[in-house]
Amino acid sequence: MYSPPPSAFPEPIAPPGKSGYTQSAASLVVMEAPEQRPLCAAALWGLGPGITAAFCAFLAFNIFFIPPYYTLVVHQTQDVIVLLVFFIVAVVISQLVGRARASLAEAQAREREATHLYELSAALAGLQGEEAIARTLAERIRDAFQATAVEIAVQPDSAGHPLSVRAPADTAPPRQQPDRLVPLMTARGPLGEIRMWRGAPFFDPAEGRLLPAFASQGALALERATLARAETRAKILEESDRLKSSLLSSVSHELRTPLATIKAAATSLRSGEVAWASEARDELIAAIDEEADHLNRLVGNLLDMSRIEAGALNLKRDWNLLAEIVDGVIARMRQAAERHRLEVEVPEDLALVPVDHVLMEQVFTNLISNCLKYAPPDTPIRVGARAMGDESLLVQVSNQGPHVPEEHLEHIFDKFYRVTAADRVTGTGLGLSICRGIVEAHGGRIWAENLPDGFAFNFTLPLVWDGTRPPSLPTEA
Repeated sequence: MYSPPPSAFPEPIAPPGKSGYTQSAASLVVMEAPEQRPLCAAALWGLGPGITAAFCAFLAFNIFFIPPYYTLVVHQTQDVIVLLVFFIVAVVISQLVGRARASLAEAQAREREATHLYELSAALAGLQGEEAIARTLAERIRDAFQATAVEIAVQPDSAGHPLSVRAPADTAPPRQQPDRLVPLMTARGPLGEIRMWRGAPFFDPAEGRLLPAFASQGALALERATLARAETRAKILEESDRLKSSLLSSVSHELRTPLATIKAAATSLRSGEVAWASEARDELIAAIDEEADHLNRLVGNLLDMSRIEAGALNLKRDWNLLAEIVDGVIARMRQAAERHRLEVEVPEDLALVPVDHVLMEQVFTNLISNCLKYAPPDTPIRVGARAMGDESLLVQVSNQGPHVPEEHLEHIFDKFYRVTAADRVTGTGLGLSICRGIVEAHGGRIWAENLPDGFAFNFTLPLVWDGTRPPSLPTEA
């Protein structure tokens, strides 16, 4: 018997009375391969291409696998059901894969946004100046959005200085209008705006969310810098008020005592009760003279402190003998130091020092006066100096007064700082501050230390002035 060879797609034989009969089971087996195409299209290109691929697979399945072949005609009910099921399954799978792909893209976009915002927050966290914050913000925006140029414009501050920073730096902004303008808004109002130029002005939803987030972070950083500056100004004003109160309290107390002495002495002299040839008259005149000197020193300290703080302390430097400066101070303070012994250990052959003679006398006067206040009676006040190599010399003013607690040593040269209560020892608390200002203006350093038998002030003075070493000492003929 002759049997024809099998074909790739054999024409099914319809049984008697069943024209158009097809083997739907075989068709269902073949259906699995075309069904993968919508899945791949949806995974690669999204929901729309996936549904399009599902529809094309549906038509291809009908044309090539459902008899009559190469037509869209369907005769059997079960074939119609198979086609519908195939189409529905393909569309559902395309939708699921497309949504999964969209969710993945959204998650990746959110991750990029979070990464950019974290990096921006970390970069802005340690910045204090407005210019540094604006520059960092501009550079981050340019990198995140691949922009050709970014400009951060900050509104004028309280001093009236506007700020404009561009990235790339030191370049003029493009002539055309920016592609995007985003204000830098805070709860207190606008601080400025972000201007961005780039070749592709189109912004997707992710970029549309990210740029305002950048603007919010930048506005918060700028506001933080503004508040920090305002806090600093408030602290300065508070400290200034505290210093003014301390000054008024100290000066009023210091002025009252000598003025009362001068007033009492002058009143006694005018009353006629004191004979002009008596010793009482000389004592009253001496009291007026001493208290007037006291007032003169007080006013001089206030003026010197003002000049030091304003940076207007003009040094009239020249080469001087330190021994002559010390001797002049000791001669003027003999009467004030009558209850102490002033001992000078400054070699006559010590190198000349480039100092302001008058200001250096004031340093020694203030240091010795401080020693006289705290040293016990009949104890020595020593002033010594020695060379420290060829570059500087060390000066020490010491006494046998009580030790100063260690926590006070580093603050002893601060303005109005008093280790002892004001009712026990008089003074404004400016003398040591003036000494530090004068010594540092000469390029030296001053500090205090406790000695085994007392207390000492130490300071250094440079021996080199504008690169010139001390000249030779004059020799006696």
